Amino acid sequence: MRFVWQLSAVVVVAMIGVQVVAAVEKNPWLQLVLGLLVCVLAVLVYGWVVSKTEHRPATEVARKGAGAAIGRGMLIGVAMFGAVITNIYVNAHYEINGLGSVSGAVGLVGFMAAASVTEELIFRGVLFRIIEERTGTWIALTLTGLLFGLSHLLNPDADLWGALAIAIEAGGMLAAAYAATRTLWVPIGLHFGWNFAAAGIFSTEVSGNDTPQGLLDSMTSGPTWVTGGDFGPEGSVYAVLFGVLVTIGFIWLARKRGNLVPRRRADRIAATPTTLPQ
Repeated sequence: MRFVWQLSAVVVVAMIGVQVVAAVEKNPWLQLVLGLLVCVLAVLVYGWVVSKTEHRPATEVARKGAGAAIGRGMLIGVAMFGAVITNIYVNAHYEINGLGSVSGAVGLVGFMAAASVTEELIFRGVLFRIIEERTGTWIALTLTGLLFGLSHLLNPDADLWGALAIAIEAGGMLAAAYAATRTLWVPIGLHFGWNFAAAGIFSTEVSGNDTPQGLLDSMTSGPTWVTGGDFGPEGSVYAVLFGVLVTIGFIWLARKRGNLVPRRRADRIAATPTTLPQ
């Protein structure tokens, strides 16, 4: 029942919160404020429902060290997307025509923050964490990665390749980031850094959504396998490549720290739910 309660609580906040933030798109400063409020509310609800259903503090969203962990994740996300854009520039066509919309970038901070926090709480905080207790890290990473990718098929310009690319480069990577650190702040920061760099800085499409213009007035064209086409750079083979490399790095770190849960231990962990130490 804890799975149902936790998932239901976070999904309700996510559905209502993200819709509210999207509804005020024409007022970027209000969108920023509401987006940040949704983030705070979602984390508080997650912490509350976990403490009630598992009788423990939700250490994976502990306030201590949260800022530094989010910052590290953001740096990784922005650097990754910068590497993807660099390869698109070299192998296809990415052109900056000048300054885009500063106010648009401000609004995207709020929207991407709300989306990143709520999605990480759902997919890594609830789904991955609880499935991992039952099946071990590898099965949980694969299952939740696929679910994360398939969830993007609902986006306007999504296709099967884009969903598969998201599953590999993001679903697996973000779960590996949680496994390595046992905190949700790193995957939250990484998720936000990637999304905001894509839309808020470089003004490209994000996961097949029609996102508003960000900081730069840009244009992308060229082979779909390089640019990602209508789905955006997340459908680029370079995004998949860099996502796999970062995933390998996080898995190595998780193994080094003893944070990988093998199948043979999963049943014992499931009997006494807890969050593994860092």
